[in-house]
Amino acid sequence: MAPLYVLCLGLLLALPDGLLAGKGDVIEITDSNWSEILQGEWMIKFYAPWCPACQKLQPEWKEFAEWGEDLNVNVAKVDVTAQPGLSGRFIITALPTIYHCKDGVFRKYHGARTHKDFISFVNEKEWEALEPISSWFSPNSLLMSGMSTLFHLSMYIRYCHEYFVEDLGIPVWGSYAIFGLFTLFLGLFLGLLLVFVADYLCPTKRHRPQGYPHHKKLSPEAARILKQLEEEQDKKSADNEETGENDLSRVRKRTAKS
Repeated sequence: MAPLYVLCLGLLLALPDGLLAGKGDVIEITDSNWSEILQGEWMIKFYAPWCPACQKLQPEWKEFAEWGEDLNVNVAKVDVTAQPGLSGRFIITALPTIYHCKDGVFRKYHGARTHKDFISFVNEKEWEALEPISSWFSPNSLLMSGMSTLFHLSMYIRYCHEYFVEDLGIPVWGSYAIFGLFTLFLGLFLGLLLVFVADYLCPTKRHRPQGYPHHKKLSPEAARILKQLEEEQDKKSADNEETGENDLSRVRKRTAKS
């Protein structure tokens, strides 16, 4: 049997990288381990290293993390410059932004930003008075997952632009032209693909000549009724023609007499 410390070491290595924080440490959340916050209670800070307000909040957040184990809350942070997907998933429009999460239910924190206020917010369960984020806009919803993908795509486009300009020496306008042509051809390709799919799912009905029956095969009763209607129509047409000829003859006779 393996020694106990070997088993413990194996369990620690199996944990996500950002969740190996000890007491008083702030857990680093990334795109790869963010789903861990859907379990338990969390306080998450979104920040950027260049943000003055974020730098001012850092010691208070560190002090709050010292109380995390006693409050049974996980204190975490997200660097939006390194994790654009999470920035889009949580719709971060201001820095710093703080979220409270309890078993997958998210609420945005709007209170004062001292460690005492954070402790009171969690200990007194003040978060219960806040309106939770709608399930449509919850970070784990399908809509926000799509938003995260768009932010990832925008960051990838930015990297490609920097590669074209800085590494390959292509002018800025040349990089824009490449992206413009790529977007144009991609739109044409997707449009053509949609036409093929729509035509396959909903094929266009062929034009039928006038008088063509709507059904390929009629029942005997329906065929009899249809034949009877056609005969009546032909008889009416013949009567109308005969009546018209008689009227025309009368007109001609009156004209000859006059």
